[in-house]
Amino acid sequence: MKYLVTGSAGFIGSHLCISLLKNKKNKVIGLDNHNSYYEPSLKENRLKQFKTNKNYTHHRVDISNRKNLNKIFKRYKPEYVINLAAQAGVRYSIENPLSYIQSNIFGFTNILEACRHYKVKHLIYASTSSVYGANNDLPFTENQNTNHPLSLYAASKKANEVMAHSYSHLYNLPTTGLRFFTVYGPWGRPDMALFKFTKAMIKDKEIEVYNFGKHTRDFTYISDIINGLKKTLTRPPKKNINWNGINPNPASSKAPWRIYNIGNSKPVKLLDYVSALEKVLDKKAKIKYLPMQPGDVKDTYASTKLLFKIHDYKPKTSVTKGVANFVKWYLEYYNLKK
Repeated sequence: MKYLVTGSAGFIGSHLCISLLKNKKNKVIGLDNHNSYYEPSLKENRLKQFKTNKNYTHHRVDISNRKNLNKIFKRYKPEYVINLAAQAGVRYSIENPLSYIQSNIFGFTNILEACRHYKVKHLIYASTSSVYGANNDLPFTENQNTNHPLSLYAASKKANEVMAHSYSHLYNLPTTGLRFFTVYGPWGRPDMALFKFTKAMIKDKEIEVYNFGKHTRDFTYISDIINGLKKTLTRPPKKNINWNGINPNPASSKAPWRIYNIGNSKPVKLLDYVSALEKVLDKKAKIKYLPMQPGDVKDTYASTKLLFKIHDYKPKTSVTKGVANFVKWYLEYYNLKK
């Protein structure tokens, strides 16, 4: 199999590449623009884990550069494309909206066009739980309304879903969107809560807890995300012949297009997440309680019944275990002690 992974130096992308390369029959082409959204050295060190694998080829390419992206597709002709390249982060989107349009809209359009012209068998792309926006009906299911995003980041990911549908409809391109729910684990992003909390607590500094600690999140461990993603990879969606335009199912279509939630289906109170970290570090957190931030969703809770039904997705990692794994990696990576 020949796979193209965009965002291959990122958190999820690097874990996916490592997993795909365990099968010696797989060829993986990785693309990443190595931007400075967070410390570039972390991306370089993720890459070091697999960059020298003979079945891996890396290119420093921005997906918003159509010319360079097309050269990659023309040269390698990938069978499967996993688009994990994006400008991430809800709060960052409030201050830097144009970077989200450049990467998540222009860049994704280039991905769709390249997949169309080079006859890709299946495009999988990252969406987000943030698309549920103002919806308070928990758990979130794929047949719920997602027309009220609370941030430009969420809006750009919602746009990806409907853009993909148009290409599935017009060009018969099989596409699958995965709505990730708060992914965490080793090699994670420094702008995410667990990374920030761990760093602050080790230095005996305050951690900032928003909405006065009244958030819940469906924290999903990275290995569960990768296992779920891989289950969908070589099983492109088929046209739903029973789809009804009078009572339309938002998660499927007459086109080869699908949307899935991919989460842990076990929402955790943010303060319980902090408590799990306190136990691992054997240290009490100094908490600074703050109001809810603009663009944030109050609670998230994924129903993954659809992904289980069609792809037998079963997350296995508890938050207690996942937090412990992260802290172990963090201490080793930064050569620190508790």
